Amino acid sequence: MFAEERKAEILQIVKAGTPVKVGVLSRRFGVSESTVRRDLQELEDNGLIQRTHGGAISIYSGFEPSFQEKEIRFLAEKQQIAVLAAQLVTEGETVLLDSGTTTLEIARLLRGRKITVATNAMDIAQVFSDDAGVETVLLGGTLRKNTRSLVGYITNDTLRRMYFDKVFLAANGVDAVLGITTPNLSEAETKRCMLQAGKEKILVADHSKIGQRSLCRVCSLAEIDLWIADDGIEAEDAQQLGSMVKILTPTTL
Repeated sequence: MFAEERKAEILQIVKAGTPVKVGVLSRRFGVSESTVRRDLQELEDNGLIQRTHGGAISIYSGFEPSFQEKEIRFLAEKQQIAVLAAQLVTEGETVLLDSGTTTLEIARLLRGRKITVATNAMDIAQVFSDDAGVETVLLGGTLRKNTRSLVGYITNDTLRRMYFDKVFLAANGVDAVLGITTPNLSEAETKRCMLQAGKEKILVADHSKIGQRSLCRVCSLAEIDLWIADDGIEAEDAQQLGSMVKILTPTTL
């Protein structure tokens, strides 16, 4: 089988909604795992699939990678974003951190501050468990085990009773047309409640989220005050998306 035929078949599998694994594809096509990884990278570079740890999924799929899978993807970029986000937080402020691996990196840099942090993420609350400086509020709700986030009626009702200086919002997809999207209905509704509870609404998402579309639309880019991103944004994307929302990257400081 030629490489193009192999990639076409991989794409058909993924489009059918089936997550693929490198090892399984390697055995199926009788090629090395490094060859499969190269195929997947080329498909992702062309915007046809989304890589995950050890495999790939459809960019239009409702399937969501696990927290562990997302945590190790684009870690350096997430840490770039976290540095910029933490610099925006001043003493005495109230901050809401959405669940996510980028917001987890922000939390780690906020330790020791004299601030109040609310979150719907158990992992983020744990960051401050032994921190005497940060007053921590863990929002209640229904636990989504795949993302370790608390969502739903209880979470949303609590958010309607609160107001924050800054809300740091995570996203699965950032698109010029659809705006910010996420795969889960309950997660999307909780994110919308977060935005309503914030004075300054800040999106934190790395460049790999650009052009990704998930099932549920959260809001348009125009509803966000600031988008903190990494240096990986292409100039064309920065120009197009920058006309809709102010974008902050390490190079724009």
